[in-house]
Amino acid sequence: MSRALRKKRESIGLIAEVKRASPSAGPIAPDCDPPKQAILYAEAGADGISVLTDSSFFSGSTEDLRRVREAVDLPLLRKDFILSEAQLYQSVILGADAVLLIVAALSSEELHDLYSLAVDLALEPLVEVHNEPELDRALALDAQLIGINNRDLRTFSIDLTTTERLIGFIPEDRVVVSESGVVHGTQAAYLGALGVDAILVGEALMRSEDPKAKAAEFRREATIQGGRRAPRK
Repeated sequence: MSRALRKKRESIGLIAEVKRASPSAGPIAPDCDPPKQAILYAEAGADGISVLTDSSFFSGSTEDLRRVREAVDLPLLRKDFILSEAQLYQSVILGADAVLLIVAALSSEELHDLYSLAVDLALEPLVEVHNEPELDRALALDAQLIGINNRDLRTFSIDLTTTERLIGFIPEDRVVVSESGVVHGTQAAYLGALGVDAILVGEALMRSEDPKAKAAEFRREATIQGGRRAPRK
């Protein structure tokens, strides 16, 4: 995943998400066809695809990921509450290239063990943080792919300045993905100016009547702003 995003150093990349529902928004696109959605994303120039596989809160399934893997060749992120080694082995079988590890959901020992196993299995961990203590834990792992979640998982509130607050503490050689809260191209441009490597967008694309055009809009706006990327502070 990070290899695909590093190619966009002159701009910012797009990870487009297949997302049926969420705890904060409820049903978003319960009847979507994941492979069809993924193909539209690929045609729009997405650099990677995220697939929600959690059934309890996001109405996703591992079958969604398997079917998307058969439909597209782009790097795939399995987005779920990864809490066990068994889920990592399952992710390999399903064809995932990367997995989400949420720092807030794991003890330091659990995070270390799951991160190490994922690397051994050639699954790239996207280590997700929301605040400075969580970022410190991610950096202690020497995590190369770091996701900054602009949504507070306790309140579901979104603040894009979360990315602005944290990105300055992340070394330049790491790949940074800003997650949640991007609805308009101007927001993608704002994040590009901060120096992020990619944005992860789900709900805005799933709600769009023309997800292909919406994804292309994010890519276009990100590319325009990407040429004027600000150095990380």
